[in-house]
Amino acid sequence: MLKFFNSLFGRVVIALVVGIVLGAVFPHFAQSLRPLGDGFLKLIKMVIGPIVFCVVVSGMAHAGDLRKVGRVGLKAVIYFEIMTTIALVIGAVLAYVTRPGVGMNIDLHSLDAASLSTYTEHAKSLKDTAGFLLKIIPDTAINAFATGDILQILVFSVLFGSALSLLGNKAQRVSSLIDELAQVFFRVMSFIIKLAPLGVLGAIAFTTGTYGVESLKQLGMLVLVFYASCIVFVVVVLGIVMRLAGFSIFKLIRYLREELSIVLGTASSDAVLPQVMRKLEWMGVKDSTVGLVIPTGYSFNLDGFSIYLTLAVIFIAQATNTPLSMHDLIVVVLVSLVTSKGAHGIPGSAIVILAATLSAIPAIPVLGLVLILPVDWFVGIARALTNLIGNCVATVVVAVWENDIDRGRAQRVLNRDAALRFVAAGEGPGVESAAGDHAPAV
Repeated sequence: MLKFFNSLFGRVVIALVVGIVLGAVFPHFAQSLRPLGDGFLKLIKMVIGPIVFCVVVSGMAHAGDLRKVGRVGLKAVIYFEIMTTIALVIGAVLAYVTRPGVGMNIDLHSLDAASLSTYTEHAKSLKDTAGFLLKIIPDTAINAFATGDILQILVFSVLFGSALSLLGNKAQRVSSLIDELAQVFFRVMSFIIKLAPLGVLGAIAFTTGTYGVESLKQLGMLVLVFYASCIVFVVVVLGIVMRLAGFSIFKLIRYLREELSIVLGTASSDAVLPQVMRKLEWMGVKDSTVGLVIPTGYSFNLDGFSIYLTLAVIFIAQATNTPLSMHDLIVVVLVSLVTSKGAHGIPGSAIVILAATLSAIPAIPVLGLVLILPVDWFVGIARALTNLIGNCVATVVVAVWENDIDRGRAQRVLNRDAALRFVAAGEGPGVESAAGDHAPAV
């Protein structure tokens, strides 16, 4: 029991329970705790851009052969597109099977369009493919980091990493400097992550105090169907993929339980990026593969987000009694394949991308987005959890595909993670397992 209370996972779980109790008993006080959650996420966003830059550049430099980098990147993108398409189809199928919006009979004239103004402004830049492609090119390298746009940072990082790799020994000092900077930023993130229980407490207390305890168990059919869709995707689809790769999805989830508990409380996977990367490396995945696949997946492999896109679009059509043809449905899937790539880093990303998607499909009223605004934070939890698990599975699959994983070590870590403990920064230099392996400090 003492071990549970001393662990990060235990402290986050306690913060979740305390936040719910405060929201139920002292709702006004709980709402005042919102700065704890917002402040924690701002701290994370402060360093996420430099971390992505360092790990992508370092991964490309250490991979050596740019042809290998290109091969890994191509395989990752192919995998991302296949899984994104499956996620979009699952969302659409379950929406039609469960019909969560049928019977609501919403009159569009009764909805307040003012609450959507901020989101539709952001969506304008995502309406056309040319505009989207131009948006991922930063005006300046500094501007990409200043705005925290992960896609723009990725573009610059790939160019920088390619140049560094081609220069070889001539740029060895620069490569070493970036490796050292990565360690510094990882250590900074380790300081921030210790505040995760406070961030979780503030976020869950504010949400419970604002919407009430009833909102935690009666969020409506849409939320229930979405959570069920995510479970089906993770257990069935990702479970089969992991089994084909030779591993268990349940053991991977258990191995990542601390990171997933933080995401559960904050509805953001940014907070655990460095920890997840280090855990995958500790599991036996080559660091260059981790450094390429995980950061790219944060923008291109949003499985939970993809499920929600088609589910929410069809829900709005059902709720407003808008008929959808098969052509409309195909357009929804195709447009979502493009618009979902711009989700990460946009304020209110789910609503923004949904607005951009609906703008390309005149048959469905954009104003219907007002219906899902109240539950966006709650579905955001499952979105972030599914996205994170999906990216970890993608990294393992690409590593197996490229033979960049030590299968024996991976099995030992997943089967006996209590013995092969992963040590977070500041908690010790590492522990020796029964197998004689040493866990690295972050």
